[in-house]
Amino acid sequence: MRIFQVDAFTARPFAGNPAAVCLLEQPAGVSWMQAFAAEMNLSETAFLHPRPDGACDLRWFTPTVEVDLCGHATLASAHVLWETGALAADAVARFHTRSGMLLAVRQDDWLEMDFPAKPAEPVSAPPDLLAALGADAVSVSRSQFDYLVEVATEHAVRALEPDLARLARLPVRGVIVTARGAEYDFVSRFFAPASGIGEDPVTGSAHCCLGPYWAARLGRTRFTAFQASRRGGIVRVALAGERVLLAGQAVTVFRGELDRRAAATF
Repeated sequence: MRIFQVDAFTARPFAGNPAAVCLLEQPAGVSWMQAFAAEMNLSETAFLHPRPDGACDLRWFTPTVEVDLCGHATLASAHVLWETGALAADAVARFHTRSGMLLAVRQDDWLEMDFPAKPAEPVSAPPDLLAALGADAVSVSRSQFDYLVEVATEHAVRALEPDLARLARLPVRGVIVTARGAEYDFVSRFFAPASGIGEDPVTGSAHCCLGPYWAARLGRTRFTAFQASRRGGIVRVALAGERVLLAGQAVTVFRGELDRRAAATF
């Protein structure tokens, strides 16, 4: 059983968001996949199982829970399929997931993924949200998965030191904080302690919400965004109706194989 660790949304090692990709030869049980993801201890571990039609089943796990949508581990999975020759360079990567069919294509050094848009609707901020962030909000919205908080400046995004224990009590997957950028169209950070991730370095699925939000604010549909975590990463975002096209780069950091004793617990 082959295992890869890929840094996603970056062109250089040790930046972007690391994801583990496990190539399964047969379907695995949920408890085994969750235990493996906890062992990897990355924000996401992706499990790929090929189907007869050339597509793959794809599931994503944090160290503590399975999630419904993940961008960087999908990017990493597509990168592994092309890099290993499992897919031809001009082929479309097709993934059956809990969020429906997801597609990815290669465009030179960039990989573009076709994801569902997850627009946010304005809401009143719950009592703990802004206190936990330690920030004043320009606006507060909520998508299917997350709270989205716009703050006044890029500096305010970068300076956040939230109370993660308080954020973990909110009934959402995570909290996105965003602002207009100087070098980039917008910047963001993403905190998901309730999902076992204090701060996610670069979050593709958050841009399924950020894209529609900034399209309404700025009156256009294409953006270059930066997630301003310590590792940092660049995401190209384009709206296409009810879909969002997310593009990024990726680099493999290491390759390995599962020891037979660990595989025996499969």
